[in-house]
Amino acid sequence: MAETIQQKAAATLAEVEAVTAVVLPEPGRELITLDSAAPAHAAEITKRMAEIDMSNTQSIISFGSGAQAELQVISQEMLADVKNKDVGPAGDSLRNMVSTIRGFSVSELDVRRQRTWWEKLLGRAAPFANFVAKFEDVQGQIDKITDTLLGHEHTLLKDIKSLDILYDKTLTFYDELALYIAAGEAKLKDIDATDIPAKEADVKAAPEERQVMKAQELRDLRAARDDLERRVHDLKLTRQVTMQSLPSIRLVQENDKSLVTKINSTLMNTVPLWETQLAQAVTIQRSREAAESIRAANDLTNELLTSNAENLQQTNRIVRTEMERGVFDIEAVKKANATLIATINESLAIADAGKAKRAEAEVELVKMEHELRDTLASAKARKTGLGDTIGVKA
Repeated sequence: MAETIQQKAAATLAEVEAVTAVVLPEPGRELITLDSAAPAHAAEITKRMAEIDMSNTQSIISFGSGAQAELQVISQEMLADVKNKDVGPAGDSLRNMVSTIRGFSVSELDVRRQRTWWEKLLGRAAPFANFVAKFEDVQGQIDKITDTLLGHEHTLLKDIKSLDILYDKTLTFYDELALYIAAGEAKLKDIDATDIPAKEADVKAAPEERQVMKAQELRDLRAARDDLERRVHDLKLTRQVTMQSLPSIRLVQENDKSLVTKINSTLMNTVPLWETQLAQAVTIQRSREAAESIRAANDLTNELLTSNAENLQQTNRIVRTEMERGVFDIEAVKKANATLIATINESLAIADAGKAKRAEAEVELVKMEHELRDTLASAKARKTGLGDTIGVKA
């Protein structure tokens, strides 16, 4: 995590602790009455009773609405703030961070793993080079998501403070409704006990020509009284709904507080731990690569020593053998001598065979000569001679 982001997270920690330490007050449960109210509350109830003008219908309809004005302002500001926000839920950022970390496979550190034919075809980097590149990418994503989480955290802290104000105003409105309800009920009690009987007496005591007018005034008073009773009933319903909204506000606050605490814990503890583990993974792998290089160098040295010793032994054997040999090997001399003797014998045998063949040829030549001579002698003995017999039939 970047140092600036870590400093921001640490600075926010105090604000998170202050916000989460706020204890919201509980709303009152029982409605008070003018008769049982303390002097201070009785004065407030009487003050609100004075707001009621039974001759003014609008006064009855708007009775108690002034207490809600400030609450509406706070609610509208919160709604406007929500509409103006352009941020995603903080939970999505947390899930994105977890997904990013889970997508980071430490098994890719194994440099002994051979690249598949598909990885080779695509020209992908070697395992550790790919791991380092992915580590840098994951680091950047973590920093980006962490910065986004800080923004969510500040937004949630602002929401929690706004909800504190809304809760206080809602609780004040809840208590104000109790005062208005008490004032309305006290006014109804006065009307039933005093105003209506007085109007009824006026109707009876009025001259005949004014009785219709007095009766109309009585009906108007009773109608206004019924309007006030309905308004007090509406205020009771509003108070009940308001009481239900208080736990809802508190629940939203608790959820926001939990999420803020989780975000801050993630920023202060989890993210540095992730980064430490990832950095350790890279450092361990680099140490492993260094050890592998040292082992390879030692293996090479041992191989060279062994190979040189074997080469020295073989070379020494060859040299010493050649040094101890004579100019000619006795075996070669013996073989050459035997070959020479065989050659001489073969030459003598061939010469004897040639001599015998020549003798035989001499005998044959003599024989052929005698035969030729006899044949010529026989031809001369004829009358015509050898030449006369050529071409003549016998």
